[in-house]
Amino acid sequence: MIGTLAHLIDPLTLAVMISGVGAVALFQNGGPAIARALAALLPLFRADPGKDQMAARSALLKIDEVAQLRGLACTDRVKTANPFLAEAARRLANSDRTEQFEIWAAQSLSDRARRHASARNVWLSIADAAPALGMAGTILGLIGMFAAMDDPAALGPSMALALLTTLYGVVIANLIAAPVASRLADLSERELAWQKEAADRMLTIARRENVPLRRASMREVA
Repeated sequence: MIGTLAHLIDPLTLAVMISGVGAVALFQNGGPAIARALAALLPLFRADPGKDQMAARSALLKIDEVAQLRGLACTDRVKTANPFLAEAARRLANSDRTEQFEIWAAQSLSDRARRHASARNVWLSIADAAPALGMAGTILGLIGMFAAMDDPAALGPSMALALLTTLYGVVIANLIAAPVASRLADLSERELAWQKEAADRMLTIARRENVPLRRASMREVA
């Protein structure tokens, strides 16, 4: 068994395959997208949008209470560990008009969705490129076999190249890149859903509090 597995590992062929799919992904998506795709691997297993949503709802209750008691200008005093929610509270507190916060929320969510899609597309590119490069390696191996028909000793390496490139293409595409892309798509959808929910809730609070009148009354009290 161990001997069979050892035959499946050809460092040079594997390195060429990885370099090939990496070059295709780089050409299709660009360097910044590659960096985002690699960075996305870090939270791949740690991210928990459900937990973030519950924490956001709890923070929004506090923001609502602060807005009713002290006005929107004090909503940024609610502490939260989530960067998006913290920035949203700061924007809510410093927006002179409701439309300013609404524009920021729409742009922020749109930019976030675009960054998520950029990282996911890199892994989709790898999933598409790996089988094609594997097939190219198979063709090269077959060419080597037919060219060495008079030398039986040369048939083994060419056949190994033909089979291993196909195997590596299938593994890279179906066991690595495609599952990663699917997981990133799921996390992105769930994260953007709760962030939009939070932004809509804050927008409702802002409209209810009537920002100009509320701040004017606060200045009079001060």
